[in-house]
Amino acid sequence: MYFYAARQPILDNEKNLYAYELLFRDGLDNVFPDVDGHEATTKLIAGSQFEFGLEDMTANKPAFINFTLETLLKGYATMCDPEQVVVEILETVQPGKRLLAIVKDLKEKGYTIALDDYIHNPVWRHFYPYVDIIKIDFQVLSADEIKKIQSDTKEFPHIQFLAEKVETHEQFETAQTLGFSYFQGYFFSKPEVIQSKSLAPSEMTLAELLYETSSAEINLKKITEVFERDVNLSYKLLRYTNSAAFKRRAEISTIKQALVVLGAEELKKFLSVLFAAQVSSNKPIELMSLSLTRARFAELIAQSHGQMKDTAMAFLAGMLSLIDAILDETMENALAKLPLSNEIKDALLKDEGVLAEYLQLVKHYEKANWESANTIIEQLKLNPKEVPDAYHDAVQWANTQLAAIS
Repeated sequence: MYFYAARQPILDNEKNLYAYELLFRDGLDNVFPDVDGHEATTKLIAGSQFEFGLEDMTANKPAFINFTLETLLKGYATMCDPEQVVVEILETVQPGKRLLAIVKDLKEKGYTIALDDYIHNPVWRHFYPYVDIIKIDFQVLSADEIKKIQSDTKEFPHIQFLAEKVETHEQFETAQTLGFSYFQGYFFSKPEVIQSKSLAPSEMTLAELLYETSSAEINLKKITEVFERDVNLSYKLLRYTNSAAFKRRAEISTIKQALVVLGAEELKKFLSVLFAAQVSSNKPIELMSLSLTRARFAELIAQSHGQMKDTAMAFLAGMLSLIDAILDETMENALAKLPLSNEIKDALLKDEGVLAEYLQLVKHYEKANWESANTIIEQLKLNPKEVPDAYHDAVQWANTQLAAIS
């Protein structure tokens, strides 16, 4: 499974790149799929936060993303960093008290607000203090209609105008003459499709987590356990908790720590977007089983070794030890945007530290390389009778977890 999106550049008066508009796609065909606006926005937000990353799609330029009233009400816009996204309110959204309250709240949180395919209506005047950009469809409105809009908004000099669907040099010059600040259309560039390998968690796991987070008192221990049996979902959680939306680069060593960083409300939003996007995994079950076995084995060895204060760190290292194969990319790229502790990164990238020794031990067990395994057991001063039991228990645990979510 792949995640697809199209991006179209938005330029300034000097034809310099100002931003990109991101458009949902369901394949390499550069056409809008037969889905409603709510589904398109949901999948685009899910992909940009959990698969690709806005900074990857826009080269750190602002991203214009379309939002329906439903996705605004669900708070999906706030899953993005206000410095990275321009909240573009679709032309199908009717102005009203609910929308005005949302726009005010977003503006207070630092978001840039744009009105898409603007059609003049006196009621929009209530929104002008909070709107930053008005997008005008050059294929629909005449110069006189545009001048009327500009006249009615002149009391709000902060509002800038963006000319979209500019298809000729003449239209570009006309837009410049009319005082437009930004420009978008086929005259500059058609949308280009980009794709990313999509890594998706089990829908059953998501359903279970949504159920667990629906109560007023969240059972953090139980939720942590659910995450720890799904390497896909754990990766997305770590990726999201280190996104620009949280403005942090703190090291994270355990799943529980990532959940605490996220908080209950953001966790619910994170899960609902993933579930609404209806994603699914297409990797062999054996790869997931091996990841879980390594995670549990490393944790059990860490407990027996007694040298680590938090043995959950060993669990996470084991779980992520195959993330390069799961994502079909290098380990360096897979871990680059994860807020992992140095101990975990050293183990996975440099093969250094006690965590690396735990992982080497489990790899020797996988290959039945008993002589090398015994060497590590002696170096770590582990009980040689306990290690085989730990591996057997880890295999059984992994099978049980996979059966629970299959």
